[in-house]
Amino acid sequence: MPFVLTSGPLAEPLSVTEAKAYLRVDHADEDTLIASLVTAARLHTEVALGRRLITQDWSLFFDAWPHSKIVEIDLGPIQAVTQISTFAEDATETIFGSENYFADLVSDPARIVRNGGATWPAPGRQINGVKITFTAGYGDAAGDVPEPLRQALLLLVAHWYERREPVVLGETAIQVPETVQSLLLPYRRVRL
Repeated sequence: MPFVLTSGPLAEPLSVTEAKAYLRVDHADEDTLIASLVTAARLHTEVALGRRLITQDWSLFFDAWPHSKIVEIDLGPIQAVTQISTFAEDATETIFGSENYFADLVSDPARIVRNGGATWPAPGRQINGVKITFTAGYGDAAGDVPEPLRQALLLLVAHWYERREPVVLGETAIQVPETVQSLLLPYRRVRL
């Protein structure tokens, strides 16, 4: 079940100006560094939570359909399922009509449920024969991201800005401050 990013976010959940104000940096000498720390903090948070913060387009591939009527998408929050398709052996793509399924975007993880008498179309290709295209993220703008997550990003950027070495001799290594972990905890998915 590989996830493939097809269109990344057009913005970050924090601007360089916001990060600089938090860091109390009033010069432009390190704008590139701070921008890269913001991106790294977003990516770190997205991976840690299994959630995408800013709107992004993704494709999820399967070799075959699950045996049940339900397909879960473990990357969220999902804004829309834009297309479901299968591939023939010659790589011809066939779209599975949206009238044949219901996209439950409220559940976490989001689910795609096959409607009534519809059957999943059999893929002709043995590897990655099924593709689900969807849009994930809290929204297009930084303000759409929950404030606790934005605060965690600020703290993480500050932590990395102040500690540029991976390990400082004589100190205990702290990869992610406990405060950041606490802010992320309510958004973390618990899987049994």
